[in-house]
Amino acid sequence: MLTHEPAVESSNTAIVIGAGLGGLAAAMRLGAKGYRVTVLDRLDRAGGRGSSLQQGGHRFDLGPTIVTMPEVFEDLWAACGRDFHRDVDLRPMDPFYEIRWEDGSSFKACQSTDAMVAEVAKLSPRDVPGFHKFLKSAKARYKVGFEGLGRRSMHQLWETVKVLPKFAQLRADRSILGHARAYVKDERLRMALSFHPLFIGGDPMHVTSMYALVSYLEKEYGVHYAMGGVQAIADAMVRVIEAQGGHVYLNIEVDEIAIKNGRATGVTLADGSTLSAGIVVSNADAGHTYDRLLRNHRKRRWTPSRLRRSRWSMGLFVWYFGTKGTAGKWADVGHHTILSGPRYEGLLRDIFMKGKLADDMSLYLHRPSVTDPSVAPEGDDTFYALSPVPHLGHRDPVDWTQMADSYRANVASVLEKTIPGFEAHLSASEVFTPETFRDRYLSPHGSGFSIEPRILQSAWFRPHNISEEAKGLYLVGAGTHPGAGLPGVVSSAEVLGQLVPDAPSRVVSERMAAE
Repeated sequence: MLTHEPAVESSNTAIVIGAGLGGLAAAMRLGAKGYRVTVLDRLDRAGGRGSSLQQGGHRFDLGPTIVTMPEVFEDLWAACGRDFHRDVDLRPMDPFYEIRWEDGSSFKACQSTDAMVAEVAKLSPRDVPGFHKFLKSAKARYKVGFEGLGRRSMHQLWETVKVLPKFAQLRADRSILGHARAYVKDERLRMALSFHPLFIGGDPMHVTSMYALVSYLEKEYGVHYAMGGVQAIADAMVRVIEAQGGHVYLNIEVDEIAIKNGRATGVTLADGSTLSAGIVVSNADAGHTYDRLLRNHRKRRWTPSRLRRSRWSMGLFVWYFGTKGTAGKWADVGHHTILSGPRYEGLLRDIFMKGKLADDMSLYLHRPSVTDPSVAPEGDDTFYALSPVPHLGHRDPVDWTQMADSYRANVASVLEKTIPGFEAHLSASEVFTPETFRDRYLSPHGSGFSIEPRILQSAWFRPHNISEEAKGLYLVGAGTHPGAGLPGVVSSAEVLGQLVPDAPSRVVSERMAAE
């Protein structure tokens, strides 16, 4: 139950819809600007897709599991006058992850260039020169794609037009898979250098080669794990918001954004009550924001037909499970393992283009218990296995009420090759399908990462951080600029901070202090 309400029509108040990482980061930024912030979320834990659940003594991170650019969190905390590393225990991973193929070969991604070169040479010595060139190209794309575009607003078309010559020079029209093909010949290496967009909902066969920047980002900033999981980051963000005088309310659903005279004035809750604020920030999926939360407001750009024409990221099948008495077992399986299936391009076509649930699969296997003892009872293990699958918006969508059990059995058969005998040790089990993502996160079509990050659905072409549909309405999170992934959603709040002026009361206070 709400025990606090923002002052009615106060220009110093803000409401944030959704306590995902983007929404919490937005609340922190607004709190630092002097706003009195209220965050509302329909779930029982803060963190959104980065939240967790408990079962049988196991803690399951439900979504993101790695931190690839601590700098965005450090900058966020610094804007609030705090030290991120005092609030969150971040541990570097090295190797970052291991990719395993069915022929028994493997590739370990590491921060050391020499170690990476050795991994490349192990698979294909002739591709070492091309790998060096790929890394150089990744740095150039990082400078333009993330530093140049990702951390500032792209709501004005001119900002995108300005970078088109550089995009043309960098062959942004080419897919990331096509880009990898231009540098290395070994099919396994092509997969290893191009799969990263899958972790933000993009098809490597169609998203821009600019996403090669992830390889540079990993090398430059490392891959980290937050002790306590991403949930620990979300909980730390809540503490900062509360220390700023803000409030985070859970188990409360926003039904509609209130618009008066073309301006967002607050929200109506599912129970019919209303809250008013000077500005409204939606961390709900951009599709849900425009299709549902603004359903009674005529839209100029993000109309229902435009949303239907958009391409959405794939769905996710995630099996969270715990095993009893297995600590130390399967000693060769680390914190992050990618099990590449027999097909790469064919599987991508099935998932993204055909909407077909294939019999074969590639899996991401997360085993945080090798790093963080708090995720499982002593002596036990906690895992999750993630399989990209078609979203629910295809012509003949998968009926997961019928298919979930059989698909989980298929996942188990694949895992059996890596963690043999694990099913005999199962002590906890939970399955999320695209239908779960649709119902739990209100994600259109049950997509895992909102709108797919294709080149014509990025930057100016993506839902803007400042809405053109109503004054005083802003968007953060995966469905807006710059996109999904922890660096993306936290950077969306950084962009928000550039767009929203300081709270009037803060401006007056600073002016009086100066005088």
